[in-house]
Amino acid sequence: MEEDKKQIIWDLTSLLSGDNDPKIEEEKKLIEQEAYGFINKWKDRDDYLQEPSILKEALDESEKMSRNYGDVGFYFWLRTSQDQNNPELKAKENKLHDFYQKIANDMRFFGMRVAKIPESEQGKFLEYEGLNEYKHYLETSFTEAKYLLSEKEENILSLESKAGFSNWVDMVESFLSKEEGEIISENSEREIKPLAEIMSLLSSQSKETRDSASEVLNKILKKHSDVAEHEINSILHSKKVDDDLRGIERPDLERHISDDIDSEVVDALIDSVSSRFDTAKKFYQLKAKLMGVDKLKYHERNVPYGNIDKKYSYEDASNLVLKVFKKLDKQFFDIYDGFIKKSQIDVYPRKNKRDGAFCAGNLITQPTYILLNHADKLHDVLTIAHEAGHGINSELMKEKQNALNFGTPMATAEVASTFMEDFVLEDILEGADDELRLAIMVDKLNGDISTIFRQIACYQFEQELHKDFREKGYLSKEDIGKIFQKNMSAYMGDFVEQSEGSENWWIYWGHIRSFFYVYSYASGLLISKSMQNSVKEDPKFIEEVKEFLSAGLSDSPKNIFKKLGIDITDKNFWKKGLDEVDALLNETETLAKKLGKI
Repeated sequence: MEEDKKQIIWDLTSLLSGDNDPKIEEEKKLIEQEAYGFINKWKDRDDYLQEPSILKEALDESEKMSRNYGDVGFYFWLRTSQDQNNPELKAKENKLHDFYQKIANDMRFFGMRVAKIPESEQGKFLEYEGLNEYKHYLETSFTEAKYLLSEKEENILSLESKAGFSNWVDMVESFLSKEEGEIISENSEREIKPLAEIMSLLSSQSKETRDSASEVLNKILKKHSDVAEHEINSILHSKKVDDDLRGIERPDLERHISDDIDSEVVDALIDSVSSRFDTAKKFYQLKAKLMGVDKLKYHERNVPYGNIDKKYSYEDASNLVLKVFKKLDKQFFDIYDGFIKKSQIDVYPRKNKRDGAFCAGNLITQPTYILLNHADKLHDVLTIAHEAGHGINSELMKEKQNALNFGTPMATAEVASTFMEDFVLEDILEGADDELRLAIMVDKLNGDISTIFRQIACYQFEQELHKDFREKGYLSKEDIGKIFQKNMSAYMGDFVEQSEGSENWWIYWGHIRSFFYVYSYASGLLISKSMQNSVKEDPKFIEEVKEFLSAGLSDSPKNIFKKLGIDITDKNFWKKGLDEVDALLNETETLAKKLGKI
């Protein structure tokens, strides 16, 4: 069986025939030829900044490069995911990264100059029929231009970002990654474990194991708290300087601009979710009862309830996903079936293979590839549905978008994946007995609460962190810990302890270093839930879902939804998704009472 498992791997021959394919150097020469041909043609001209027809010519050439060149880089990125500790692959990938980065830097002038077309002249470009397919690309460029500095200044900031930001973050991550500690394992033996495994054991169903893991984690975080204090203050200062130079009015605005979403939409989301924190509190009250405790300790929030021990082979899991997709829409079935038949899925764990799962669609002309680490568990079935959802999203975009519009806005990136995942979970629940059904529903709620409410609480933590830093000039680790616990307590409520040591748990939370990124988890899942509800009410709404998934970067999320008759600036829109969580919570509580669990 193990030999069979090893055979289900990617067929990458449509990119390269192997690690030493002669095409590698051929493509690099072609890329240089195209890129520097473009640079030499346009760098000393300004007519494309004055005449829409000439700008179309330049954008067509840029789109062609974005469409046709990148097989080599994509291939080695995928190969490194398959064999992370192969020094030859790492070396080739690093050299290719430098190769592509130099070209990107040399071509930066074009995007910056287009973005800085005077506001008085922008209308004639946006209204020119020949530029219709690039209209939103231009709109986003013009929006970003308000906060762009000169080309020289942008280059300086780019070069300085490593010293002022990245090195600080990398330092703390590096210190933490080297840590290990002695915990009581699930077989009651004392074992030395690395930090990553200690983190996973916080959710162990053995209380002795999870308590010892928490104790070790708290010691590690406390040990590095002084360094993390300096790190977080340094990157907060770097962010403030950058915002001041650009004239950015609020700390989260840069994120909204880069994600092509209006601040009013994010504000509506934050207000809607935070006004419903009682849902999260009610869930933790239920979970505490199910676990037989008065309160959950901070590190016990994610401990699974019950036993979900049914095994799902990869073949069974794929067939289940295919069945659900076919019921939703025949094209969904065909796309995922194509991934299987064309060997675009790498299925089983292997030594040196990357952990976790992902779906990668690099260029509009390239195949979509899915990486799994299938272990025959229920979670693995949902992972297939999740990653296949991303893949379907990618393939639908290919049908309607050009290369410059190929991609998903951050605010909606998780819509397709969670949409497919939830429909597959519903199918599984239909065939489950009450005990299994309760365990699965609690697990689902646990994920929803973390994805929606915890991430919004984190966003509000970030808002307060940046605000206080800008007022005070420096924040001690004690200050940061108090702000963190205040915001975590706001959504957890009285049935989760803010246990001693939890004031330092911001130290390992990498998302807060990618400033204000976390809202996208909540927005993606809530949009997905609203769409799921609409499909349940009217199965024909699936055509609207497909229209949305094919839109890519051709318009802003707000406008794409507006065409579907949905206003995501309206708090009632977010309410629909939150109501879905409430409905599941009420159903779970009713089932728990029926079974005599509470």
